[in-house]
Amino acid sequence: MFWGSILLWIFGLLLLYIVVFTAVKDGIDKSEVGQFIKTNYGVKDKIVTVSDDEIEKELEDEFKI
Repeated sequence: MFWGSILLWIFGLLLLYIVVFTAVKDGIDKSEVGQFIKTNYGVKDKIVTVSDDEIEKELEDEFKI
């Protein structure tokens, strides 16, 4: 019985976290300030691709004796 109540608390808090997180994120995205930041500063994540050869070369340069 004790473990069941702990699991219910954990599940409830996790659900509350998800709801609050999505509400805040959605609220910021739709607010005037959020729209202003998006239009003026372009908040887009740029994906940087690095090839395996570049990583290998960098590691070789770092560990040269």
